[in-house]
Amino acid sequence: MNQEIIEAFKDIAKEKNIDREYLVEIIENVFYLMIKKKFGTTDNFDVIANMEKGEIEIYRSKQIVEKVEDSNTEISIEDAQKVEPDLELGEMFVEIINPESFGRRTIIAAKQNLTQKIREAEKEIIFEEFKNRVGEIIIGDVNQINRDEIFVLVEKTEILLPKKEQIYNERYRRGDSVRAIIKEVVRTSRGPEVVVSRADPKFLVKQFEIEVPEIYDGIIELKAVAREAGDRAKVAVISNDKRIDPVGACVGMKGIRIQSIVKELNNEKIDIINWSVDPEVFISQALSPSKPVSIDVNVEEKTAAAVIPDDQISLAIGKGGQNIRLASILTGYKIETIKQSDLTKKEEEKIDVTMIDELSNTVQEKLIEHGFDTADKVLDAGKEALLTIPGIGNKKADKIIELLGSFYE
Repeated sequence: MNQEIIEAFKDIAKEKNIDREYLVEIIENVFYLMIKKKFGTTDNFDVIANMEKGEIEIYRSKQIVEKVEDSNTEISIEDAQKVEPDLELGEMFVEIINPESFGRRTIIAAKQNLTQKIREAEKEIIFEEFKNRVGEIIIGDVNQINRDEIFVLVEKTEILLPKKEQIYNERYRRGDSVRAIIKEVVRTSRGPEVVVSRADPKFLVKQFEIEVPEIYDGIIELKAVAREAGDRAKVAVISNDKRIDPVGACVGMKGIRIQSIVKELNNEKIDIINWSVDPEVFISQALSPSKPVSIDVNVEEKTAAAVIPDDQISLAIGKGGQNIRLASILTGYKIETIKQSDLTKKEEEKIDVTMIDELSNTVQEKLIEHGFDTADKVLDAGKEALLTIPGIGNKKADKIIELLGSFYE
């Protein structure tokens, strides 16, 4: 029985990669529980799981006495000397207990307890191993396909690829090889859950690190990434070596590097642009393939207005607004696009207050002094703003608003 238990759990430990010392601890603790249940104490017991011999040894220490009052901790001199004649009063007698003496039911319960402890140890090992590997690329085989998730077998461990972490236009079959990034490891009631992703922007970053040695070596940095998995991504790069073109290095000779990445991502389009500390330059680059005429940036509010040639407005916005959306994520600015023709028209429609003869020179000067040099600025500001100007009261403000408004009717 000893041999069977030891051998069975040695095999499990080897298969599940459980440390043998930890296994010994588990086995010994289970037997201490058995002892506690049968004898009420473990104070004078020792359990040794000998993995080499394939034996479980249980020892009980008893003090040799004239008259036994507690048979669990004491033994008479007569009984002790029957085993070892040289023993004397006051010495300790060590009794060997056969594990089989615990009874069949207790032994079966012990085996079940051991199996449960092994499972718990296995789960803990999986959690600790993969927790330390978050952000690492793994390669596994599709083991099971469900509606909302795919289970991938990696190193004998089943890990989870949820639907939201898949590239939406990819299809998988059982046995397919899958490459993904370990996104997180969480504890659940069923044990540790290892979640991997192919849709996360970090997976794209890892592909660049694999294909572009200069990124791995730190010569080129990926400063920002925006991605809508399966469709398009934008990557901003910078070189720490002026001799190396970061965009060219990422593309590779004849496009071989970027092609490898695109292929891994199921033909996802990738725009690689030069990162810039100047928000106007950076935003202009991010709106590629369109080429803005000008960029008006509000750094405090993190907004930008990009004037785009009329024939490139669709390129700037992209299908379903994707290009401008990715550009906004990449730069961190909320970007608004303006047609060049609309801006020109708006500029032409601006009426300088000095051109309005109905306004006295004094009123014109006051308006200009307070930043209202055009009629549209006055109308945009409204009556409340006019009332803050010394010398302009309720009636005068109403007349100015009515007069300027008539030019836009």
